[in-house]
Order: sequence, then C-alpha cells, then structure tokens
Amino acid sequence: MKLGMFMMPLHPPERLPWQTLPEDREAILLAEKLGFCEAFVGEHVTDLAENVTSCLMFLASLAHDTKSIVLGSGTVNMPNSHPAAIAAQVAMLDHMLRGRFIMGISPGGLMSDAEVFGNYKKDRNEIFVEAIDMVLAIWAGTAPYDLSGKYFSVTTGQTMIPEIGQGSIIKPYQSPHPPIVITAVAPHSKGVTAAAERGWTPISANFLLPEWVATHWPRYVEGRKNAGAVAAPAEWRIAKSIFVADDAATAQRYGHGREGPYHFYFKQLVRKLVGFGGRSNLFKLDQSEPDSTITPDAVTSRLVIAGTVDSVVEQLLKFRETTGDFGTLLYACHDWVDPALGKRSMQLMAEQVMPRVNAALGTARQGAQPPRAPQTP
Repeated sequence: MKLGMFMMPLHPPERLPWQTLPEDREAILLAEKLGFCEAFVGEHVTDLAENVTSCLMFLASLAHDTKSIVLGSGTVNMPNSHPAAIAAQVAMLDHMLRGRFIMGISPGGLMSDAEVFGNYKKDRNEIFVEAIDMVLAIWAGTAPYDLSGKYFSVTTGQTMIPEIGQGSIIKPYQSPHPPIVITAVAPHSKGVTAAAERGWTPISANFLLPEWVATHWPRYVEGRKNAGAVAAPAEWRIAKSIFVADDAATAQRYGHGREGPYHFYFKQLVRKLVGFGGRSNLFKLDQSEPDSTITPDAVTSRLVIAGTVDSVVEQLLKFRETTGDFGTLLYACHDWVDPALGKRSMQLMAEQVMPRVNAALGTARQGAQPPRAPQTP
C-alpha cells in the first residue's frame, strides 16, 4: 500500500491566506521529503476557511520546488470554469511538472460556489460531463475548434492564424492526457461506475464511514467490467483523517478533542453537509437515526484515526478489513494548530506506521486467500 496526501485545506476562517498558504505548501514539501508518493489539493472560491481558490495555481507554486512527488488537483470543479480555460491551464501545469500531474475533477460540492457561478439548483452533473468532454475533445483535436454544447462552446475558426500558432490550445505533456481521478462522496456511488467505464479511478472521501467507503469497490468493479477491463485494487485511493502521536494522551487531545484541528474540520463539515447540504446520510448507517445525533464530537470520534504508532497501525488494519484491499492511502492534511505535532504525525506516519502496516499485510498474504472484496452493507 502506498502513502499519499489529500489536502482539503480547511483552516479557521480568521486565519488569512498569507498565513495558511505557506503552511499548506510546507506540508507538501515535507510530504515529499518523507516519501509520500502524491499529494492532491482541493479548491473553493467562496469559503474563507478553504482559501485555496485555484488548486492549479497553488500546485504551480510547487512545480519547481518539488522533484519526485506527483501532484494532483483535488479537484478542479468543472462547472465553475470554461472548458477552454481548464484545458489550457491543466496542459500548462502538466508541462511545468513534466508529467508529475494527476487531474482530479468533480462537479463541485460547495453550494455557495455553485450559486456564485450561476449553477445552484442546476444539473451540475450534466454541466460537469459536458465540460470534461469538451476538455478531452480539445486535447484530442486540432484547431480550429468547433465544439458546441448546451452550456459551453469552443471555437477559434474566425480568428485563427495557423502560421504563427494563433488559435491553438496547447496539449498536455502526458499523452493523450494526464490520468483522471474523481472523488467519491456518496454511498453506492453511481458516479464511480460511470468513471470506471471511462478509465478514470476513484478517491473515496475521508469523511465517509468505512462501511460506505466499502461500497465504492463493487461499483468500480462493475464499471471496469462494463468497459471490458478488470479492476485492480492498486487503482483505488482512499483518503482518511489520521493523527499519530508519541503518546496516547496527546493523540486523544489533539486528534479527538475540541481544541484540535480534526474536531474543527468535522464541525465545519457537519454544518455544511448536514445543516445545509442535506447529506446527513453520509454520517449514519441507520437512516432512521435522527440528524441530531450527528454532532462534531460523535463524527470526529468515529472518523478520525488517532493514537500512538501501535494504535494507528491496529486501527488502519481494522479499517482495511472493512474496506477491502486498496492501493493508496491518502493522509488527509488538516490545519496545523500545533505545527510540531502536525509535522511529527506525518513523520511517524511515513517512517513507522506505513512500514508496519505493509509488513502486516505482506505477512497476511503469505499462503492466504486474496483479500476479499468489501461487501455492500
């Protein structure tokens, strides 16, 4: 199992971008130093707490300060921009990174972003599909473009000057384009099946119950089968909020306590997804359970793996028993309320937890049956 990072950079809204953006960059630079294989970064336009407004711009700031770590958009919210702009900007970043790029895409989940871009209460999945189809058509085609859809159009025929290059959009460094991933945030996600049919791979969100995460694998298998291919666990990424400490008391206080960044994260998320977004189903297995039981305390305790190295190893192996085999664990990056503890957690995760988890998985596989696919709850 490989170790990566998923940064949904959610900070206290009173912290200003000039304070948080360097911290987020430092986390990725540290991740590369510690051997993390990849790092995904999200974006939102209308949220002071999530103040990376362009993941592509943020990743570009890391292009020449990193050497090995693969960087990913987590995600480009396709309905919020024009396909031509996305195609050009992604291609440019792919060249800057010399192919160390993964293109994460989504319809966007923040309703205030949807409202500000005029997409609130519209079919954002339909807009999303049209947008990515146009991006792929731009990369596959040649100018002059003549693409027309319900929401977007791309043309350069009237103004093209081919002998000087005017009217053409650059193609990505990777051919035919960077790998594409989608984030999976719904139980039994049909989007995972549709993505798998197109050769895209899923990232299961860190704020889902393990039992709901497990439902993504059968959907991915179904989609790959529909495409005449075989799904491989190595293609599946799962994000998880994890805090590793040198002692149990610190792990409990910082990882689950109300003063820690994980509690703050889930307090924000519960307000966004339950209080306004109508997504309380994500946080409960029994849908008859009242929403009043979905509190930040309960959600943090249930969804954050926190403990010493021994404890985190044990919890991760138990988590994997529920989800089944997968290829990359994406360590969810949170605000550094205490920078020393935040950095130490990453160090312990990379240097002690993951080697022991992989050793345990290797031992379990010797002479054993292949890991079972997770069952739909």
